[in-house]
Amino acid sequence: MSPTTPPAPLTVRPPASRKLATTRRFAGNARFAVTIAAVLAVLAAVNVLLKFGPPRLGLVLGPAVALVLVILARRHGLSWEHLGMSRRTLRRGIGYAAGAVLAVGAVYLLGALLPLTRAAFLDVRYHLRPGAALLAALVVVPFGTVLLEEVAFRGVLLGLVHRHRGPGWAKLSSSGLFGLWHVLPSLRLNRANQAVGVVFGAGTGGQWLAVLGAVGFTALAGLLLCELRRRSGSLLAAAGLHWATNALGVVLAAAVWAVQPA
Repeated sequence: MSPTTPPAPLTVRPPASRKLATTRRFAGNARFAVTIAAVLAVLAAVNVLLKFGPPRLGLVLGPAVALVLVILARRHGLSWEHLGMSRRTLRRGIGYAAGAVLAVGAVYLLGALLPLTRAAFLDVRYHLRPGAALLAALVVVPFGTVLLEEVAFRGVLLGLVHRHRGPGWAKLSSSGLFGLWHVLPSLRLNRANQAVGVVFGAGTGGQWLAVLGAVGFTALAGLLLCELRRRSGSLLAAAGLHWATNALGVVLAAAVWAVQPA
């Protein structure tokens, strides 16, 4: 008969150890809440300044605020991998970005050529001369829009929430906030874009329906951008799709306006 193995002694954590773990967890959560609050406060102020401040303010404010947000995230303890800025994923990010640009370009070109969808490009904000359209696509969009929004929503916010609350909460919160970020920019959308005006109407009711539509659409777009960021591990993938959606839209809108009959 084999000897009976004595049961392993139960490990009981001392009260002092449990108290220390609880204190550390509370401190970590408090630090996370303060960092998130600081990031959101900065973004709210920037959103108002970009709407009501001087034209092209984003070209200065965007890169500066993006740098501040990265510094905040790094001081909180996020790595370059958390932010999607690691050199190890750079090549993969470039590949995803190039594919996104080609895909968006093909869809936009088809949309501009088809009479049924051409009206979507008739946006008075982009009734520009070719030189101005190229300047917007190559300078204003990447440095005044995409840089800040990608660093803020798919870099810092996504990384912070992912670290403390997991990937599901990170995607939902980042994308929801990205949708809300577009409330102020879309206040005149039903008047600026002919297709939107036809769908929602030109009055006050149409204005708010267009805003709700823009918020919902950009929140869904945020989910797609988060998924690109996850699959590639790089912020460049999301930035490539974001740039293509905005910049190629400007160029093709200018081209459609140019061939419109007087």
